[in-house]
This record gives sequence, structure tokens and C-alpha cells, in this order.
Amino acid sequence: MTRKRVVILISGRGSNMSALIEAAGDPNAPFDIVGVISDSDDAKGLVAAASLGIETKAITRTQHPGKEALDSALDAELSRMKADIVCLAGYMRLLTPAFTERWAGRIVNIHPSLLPLFRGLDTHKRVLESGMRLHGCTVHFVTAGMDEGPIIAQAAVPVLPDDTEGDLATRVLGVEHQLYPLALRLVATGKARMEDGKAVLGGVAAAGSLLSPGSAVDEVDIESLARMTP
Repeated sequence: MTRKRVVILISGRGSNMSALIEAAGDPNAPFDIVGVISDSDDAKGLVAAASLGIETKAITRTQHPGKEALDSALDAELSRMKADIVCLAGYMRLLTPAFTERWAGRIVNIHPSLLPLFRGLDTHKRVLESGMRLHGCTVHFVTAGMDEGPIIAQAAVPVLPDDTEGDLATRVLGVEHQLYPLALRLVATGKARMEDGKAVLGGVAAAGSLLSPGSAVDEVDIESLARMTP
């Protein structure tokens, strides 16, 4: 099987980027990380990726004023890198409709909530204020609307009575680092795809799109969740 070429978009330290890079080191992974692009010159993730021999590039607002100009430059760079799939990993920009349409079904994002709940920023604070007892993260295909694309996979964690924002953020980030490689594997192998504005899963066990809310992170066998049905 030909491994898909993946480019990751970041704005900061890129902890999910690092999880994807680590997953790509598996000889059986169906994808390679061939590039990392940031909208910030000083993103720490660029340094981390470059130290691993991955091509990096900064495409910033200063270089390309205006959303359309920046996204046009981004599209050109992704094409030059021959990207098959684009992964947003803390990329703090809303992409233009023209860009998301061009890459429809080939661009994915991870968001720290159980979408469609709590789109946007400050999710952990808003969850605590709401009194929710479950929180989590979602990997979804990217569309023009903010955090509105079809859902590929989700992971849930408990909200504990004495949780702070930091506690909750750490717990969610732990499952993000497991869920994103799983979801990317599904997309890279064609087991998850976008059709008619919806996410379609095929050849995935029933548990494959949701981690058990009651399971501790270190007790979850993430690979078993991605197993193919007979």
C-alpha cells in the first residue's frame, strides 16, 4: 500500500503534530509526515519538526496580507509538497471557503470538545461552567464553518468534581494524542471519507469511532478500536 503524504498545519508548539509524527514512525502506518507549515515564524513546532528532518515552512499574514492571499500561498505550498491529506493541529486560523472546498475530504482537524458542543475557543472553561459530566475531543473533516465539518471520531473523558481548567485540558490532551493518529489512519486507508457533506465509515468495528467514557487513557487499546470488521 502506498503511504499517503500528510502535511500538518500548526500555530504553536504542535503537541498533536508530535503525536502524528510518532505514529508515522510505525512501519505499518499508512501515512508519512512530509511537511509542517505554520502561520507563525516562531512556532515551536517548526523547530521540533525540523529537528526530525521534516520539511518546514512559515506562511504568515505579514507575508500575505488578506485571507485569500494567505490561503492561496498555503494551497500552492501544499501542492508543491504533493500533500494527499492536510491535518490541522492547533492551526489558529479560519480557512476560506474556496480553500476548504478545494481540499474537501482531504483536510481534517482535531477540536477539544465533543462536537457539536462547544465550538470555538475556551472549551474547557465553558465545559466546567456548564456543569457537563463528560468532555472530550473530536476529529472531523474541515468545511467552511468553524468546527462544523462531518465527524470522523470522538473520545470522551469524565469531568471530575474538583477539576480545574488545567486538569481537564491535560486529560483531554492525553486522548487527543491517541485519537488523532487513529482517525488519520482511517482517512489514509479510505475507511473514513466524506461524501455529500457527511462522514462515511467503512470496515471499522462499531467501537472504532468512540473511546469508552469510563476508561482511563492508559487502559484503552487504541489499535483494537481501529480493527477491521471481517
